[in-house]
Amino acid sequence: MIAKAKRSLLHEAWRIAKVYWTSEEKWSAWGLLGLIIAINLGNVFVGIQLNQWQRAFYNALQVFDSGELLRQLGWFFLFASSGVTLTVNALYFNQMLQIRWRRWLTEKYLNQWLTNQAYYQLQLKSTIDNPDQRISEDVQLFTTQACTLGLGLFTSVVGLGSFLVILWGLSGTGAISLGKFGTIYIPGYLVWAALLYAGVATFITTKIGRALVPLNFRKQRFEGDFRFSLVRIRENAESVASYGGERVELGVFKERFNDVADNFRRIMKRQMRLGWFTNSCGQVALVFPYLVVSPRYFAKQMPLGSLMQVVNAFVYVSDRLSYITNAYSDIVAWFAVTERLAGFEEKLEELRNPTPEGDHRIAIRRGGASVSVDDLDLDLPDGSALLRGVSCHPPMGSALLISGPTGTGKSTLLRAIAGIWPFGRGNIRIGEGGMLLVPQRPYLPQGTLANALTYPSTNGKSFTAAELGAALGEVGLGSYASQLDVVDNWGQRMSLGEQQRLAFARVLLAEPALVFLDEATSGLDEAGEARLYGFLRSAPWQPTVVSVGHRSTLIKFHDAILDLAPYIPLKKPVVLPLPNPPLEDAELVPELSRA
Repeated sequence: MIAKAKRSLLHEAWRIAKVYWTSEEKWSAWGLLGLIIAINLGNVFVGIQLNQWQRAFYNALQVFDSGELLRQLGWFFLFASSGVTLTVNALYFNQMLQIRWRRWLTEKYLNQWLTNQAYYQLQLKSTIDNPDQRISEDVQLFTTQACTLGLGLFTSVVGLGSFLVILWGLSGTGAISLGKFGTIYIPGYLVWAALLYAGVATFITTKIGRALVPLNFRKQRFEGDFRFSLVRIRENAESVASYGGERVELGVFKERFNDVADNFRRIMKRQMRLGWFTNSCGQVALVFPYLVVSPRYFAKQMPLGSLMQVVNAFVYVSDRLSYITNAYSDIVAWFAVTERLAGFEEKLEELRNPTPEGDHRIAIRRGGASVSVDDLDLDLPDGSALLRGVSCHPPMGSALLISGPTGTGKSTLLRAIAGIWPFGRGNIRIGEGGMLLVPQRPYLPQGTLANALTYPSTNGKSFTAAELGAALGEVGLGSYASQLDVVDNWGQRMSLGEQQRLAFARVLLAEPALVFLDEATSGLDEAGEARLYGFLRSAPWQPTVVSVGHRSTLIKFHDAILDLAPYIPLKKPVVLPLPNPPLEDAELVPELSRA
């Protein structure tokens, strides 16, 4: 079962990796990999030369040949300097490959995460923990370990093949006496001894360390949860300070860190058991080759130089055969991040290619001049019913107010019309000309005020400082016009009312045909609210406005009300006309009523 799981993870690892190695960067990636392989092959060659050097060096010591000893020291400095140069360059180009691969894979995941509001849907469904950590930390660990472990395995295999040939030629035939049953002669017995030693060590290592894979998986998740809780209090510092919630937050931090510490203690215990074995194997490996070679040396079948060459070759072969044993902790960490990235990719793929459900999904189409909703059913993420049979067709340039008690799904309906709520069925048509959803607390990115004002874009338009300042003046933020180039955390510096005013300034700059307002003036007084709605209703581009709000003062700025109070499933909400429409074009109301 464990072997099957590892095969599956290796398959997932290849699925994650191959997109880069077959991408537009494939030629530079393969070229860089080829260079790294060539350098590592050079290192193997240097190792072979040093193995042969040991025989000549120790033979010179044995016969007290000082001239040969000095000559061999010269060769040593040549081989050593070549090995150092190759090792340093191998590390440099390996790291270059890692960062190029990581950059490409990070951009891929970021694009998929941000496309079609995948980040929002993942948050709603809560099926993937800490996607930010998977993109930042897990991708880094995946690419780093893949390069390091992969090239280490390649070098081990090549070096193993080369030194097996050397060890076979040096070991000769081993004789094992069985008393009255005779003697068994084993050709290349040192090779078999190395294979047996490394095979047993690897088998026991995998048995001891296999529990580290799920522990490392949980380690990444718990670390991400703890870091997220720290970031959250930084982003909501004012609210926490206002409530005096430090003790509560401290309790959350302790709980999250206790998960980290408890899991880490489990890893410690497992690694301690693994460490006892691997370090014991390492100590035994220092003397084991001498034990198996010494009979031939004491039988005077080889000189000291040959003994040291055989020992060096044996240690090299044993070390390469024990590669999995030596790198097991890194391997299980790599398996853990591979599993996390595979799960992340799977969820992103589900969002990109949802299971066909015929008419059982919200169909959003483009066309027409306004917005139209037909027989729309909305569900919560767990599948329970929220709204049933909602229909409305506000004419172009009109304003519709969605009202109802708290919890009836007003904001959810607005999100569905805007295209960011995926749970439900029905048909929505969005007119051409662009749209903009203004939430209750607008998002203000860090950076300059000008960037915050034009976020995320204004239909490709560019504005002068005078135009941006004029927009701020229109919404009552004229005092900020001189700070357009100031970099600050504007989301914390501005009050909620100022943030909402800035959001309306974005609308004035972007001039979208459809404007969705979700409690967008809750932080303003009635005069400020009237001023901002007045701008929209008298705007020269005449946008269609759909609002959510509880204030009765909003009624006069709209042509009709969509009341969701009777939202009970299977009972359609009713569109109520206003008794005294405030606009001169009173015919808008009957049209909405008929809808």
